[in-house]
Amino acid sequence: MADKDKKEIDKISGVETTGHEWDGLKELNNPLPRWWVWVWLVCILWAVWYWVLYPAWPVPGGATEGTKGYTQFKELAQSQKEILARQQEYLDKFENASFDQIMNDQELYAFAMAGGASAFKDNCATCHGSGAEGSKGYPNLNDDDWLWGGKLSDIYYTIKYGIRSVDEQTRISQMPAFGKDGFLDRKEIDAVVSYVLALSGSVGDHGEVEDYSLGKKVFAQNCATCHGDNGQGNREFGAPNLSDKIWLYGGKREDIFYTVYNSRAGVMPTWKNRLDENTIKELAVYVHQLGGGEDENYDMSSQVDKEKVADDAKQEQPQSTKE
Repeated sequence: MADKDKKEIDKISGVETTGHEWDGLKELNNPLPRWWVWVWLVCILWAVWYWVLYPAWPVPGGATEGTKGYTQFKELAQSQKEILARQQEYLDKFENASFDQIMNDQELYAFAMAGGASAFKDNCATCHGSGAEGSKGYPNLNDDDWLWGGKLSDIYYTIKYGIRSVDEQTRISQMPAFGKDGFLDRKEIDAVVSYVLALSGSVGDHGEVEDYSLGKKVFAQNCATCHGDNGQGNREFGAPNLSDKIWLYGGKREDIFYTVYNSRAGVMPTWKNRLDENTIKELAVYVHQLGGGEDENYDMSSQVDKEKVADDAKQEQPQSTKE
């Protein structure tokens, strides 16, 4: 009995064993370091304290709220308080400011550019691209080619009410599907496509001389009312300039043929129910300053350093299509 109770001592380390052995390996009975035990106990106490103060224990419908009433939403609101307060200072001025005042006030202009750049990435970049360079069917907003006008008031109206949107005040234009609806036959469409290509000086197959003459006649009878006698467009109708080699849906012969035959009807949504008035104004200023904005009798000789502010708001902006 005495031999059984006697503790075995490891010959190499001189440490008592626990009596457990696996494949000839014996477990030594080394106690945990005292400091480690104290840290472990403190962690347990800290965990209990944390469970009491903060949301911790899962319960049906969420977790215990804790005596401190902490939530991440409250923390976010608190951290944003200062930012919102600073922003409100500008919003109070910006809300009642005209475009003329915004364009000639350094702080309001910078505020509009920063807000517009942010809103553009969130709402417009999906179609127009992160650099506003556009793509087939989506206008490039960096050039100076506009369907409905490039003044601040024009851009503001387009953003607010959209193009062919559901809003009653939307911009709307409708080019007939000349081939699909039987207004022109295949020969007449081929001829007018050749003429349109010639208007922009495009090099390529423009057809025979008689086709060109026929195309000119067809254009005068069916297209000139909206696009003008020389194909230079009409912003009142949203009719694009056909003489500048800038194409929204492509400038190849097959692209233009498809447009004449089937028509196009791109849609831009109205943003007045999705964005507040200030954000729409900010977007109008931002888009106007991308590179193609037109003057609207503003005092552009003011001291506002627009180029520097614009560079800060946008990093890189490519080139070319139609709005």
